Amino acid sequence: MQPILIVGSGLAGYTLLKEIRKRDASTPVTLVTADDGAFYSKPNLSNALTAGKSAAALANASAEKMAADLNATLLTGTRVTAIDTQTRRVRTAGTELGYDKLILALGADPFAHGLTGSSAADVLAVNDLADYTAFRAAIDGKKRVTVLGGGLIGCEFANDLAHAGFAVEVVHLGDWPLERLLPVEAGRRLADSLAAIGVNWHFGRTGKSIERTADGYQVTLDNGDTVAADVVLSAIGLKPRTQLAQAAGIPVNRGIVTDRLLETGAANVYAMGDCAEVDGLNLPYVQPLMVQARALAATLTGTPTPVVYPPMPVMVKTPAHPVAVLPPKLGATGGWSVECSDTGICALHLDDSGRMQGFALTGSETSRRNTLARELAA
Repeated sequence: MQPILIVGSGLAGYTLLKEIRKRDASTPVTLVTADDGAFYSKPNLSNALTAGKSAAALANASAEKMAADLNATLLTGTRVTAIDTQTRRVRTAGTELGYDKLILALGADPFAHGLTGSSAADVLAVNDLADYTAFRAAIDGKKRVTVLGGGLIGCEFANDLAHAGFAVEVVHLGDWPLERLLPVEAGRRLADSLAAIGVNWHFGRTGKSIERTADGYQVTLDNGDTVAADVVLSAIGLKPRTQLAQAAGIPVNRGIVTDRLLETGAANVYAMGDCAEVDGLNLPYVQPLMVQARALAATLTGTPTPVVYPPMPVMVKTPAHPVAVLPPKLGATGGWSVECSDTGICALHLDDSGRMQGFALTGSETSRRNTLARELAA
C-alpha cells in the first residue's frame, strides 16, 4: 500500500499530518523534508526576542519525536527534485518514492532583495528556523539593523528588534507601512507608534546597493541617501514555491492552482499552505492554513470536504501598536470609513450601499475584531 506523501515540514505539512491522525490512526503517511524536520511555528520567528526565546528554544519537537507521536515516516534532509504524476512517484537525490496521494506543502521563498554591491550576499532573510538561527548569530553583540520592507513581516521584526534595544532603520517603497492592507490613517498610526520606540522610517525608498565599511555596512538608497548598519534583513515579501509543480506539468499561477478541495490539475496531487492558490486566492497566513488542513485531512480520509473560509482577521504582532485587518475581497468597490481616537483607529471598508466588506483596526480598537468578523460572517 502506497502512503499519503506530504512534501514539506513547515506548519502546513505538520498540521495536515496531525489532522489526518485525528481521523485515521493507521493509514501510512510519509513526510519528506529538505531540512531537519524539527517542528516549530514560523510566525514565532518575528517576535522571538520579545518572547525571550532563543532560536533553539523555538523548536518544539524533533523529527524523531514527531514521527513517533504521529505514527509517520519522516525523511529528513531529503529534497524532492521531480514528480511523475503518471506513475505516482517522486524523485529525490537518492531514490524514488511512490504515493497514493501527494500533498505539496512547499511554502514560499523570499523575493530577491535586488541590492547590488560587493556585500549583496551578506543581506539576510528569515524564512525558516535555520535562517533565524543565522540571523540571531549575526545580530549578537550588534546594535544597528536595517530592515528592507515595511510589510507585515518587516513591521513585526522592526518592533521586535526595537523592543530589544536595537537601532532599527526600515526602508519601505510605500508611503506608509502595510499600505496594501491598511488605509493611510491606520498605517501612519502604526508608523508613528513604531517610531516612538526607536524605528526610523525611509518611506518611498528602495535599497540599491550595499558595501562593507570599517564598522559594518553602508546601504545606498535609490535617492542617494545612505544608511549605516551592522546587519541588513530583507523582508520584502514571499513568492510561492511553484517550480516543482510547474516542471511536472501541474498548472501554476501566483501559486500552485487548486480548487476548493485543494486538488491540483494533476490527479491525486494536492497543494496547501503558502505555495497554494486556492480557487484564485493565495493566503499566506496561519488561519487559512488551518482551515485547509482540516478540510484536506477529511478529504484524504474519505470525506470530500471543500475549503470554506470564515472571516479571518490577520493579527499583526506589533505590540507597540497592535493591528487587526480583514481586507475586502479582491475587486471590491467602495472605500474606507475611518474613525480615529487617541488610542486606536477603526476603519471599515464599505461598499457603495454602506455594507461592510472588511476592516482595519489598530491599538485599542483591535478588541472589536471578533465582533466585526461575526458581523461579516452574518
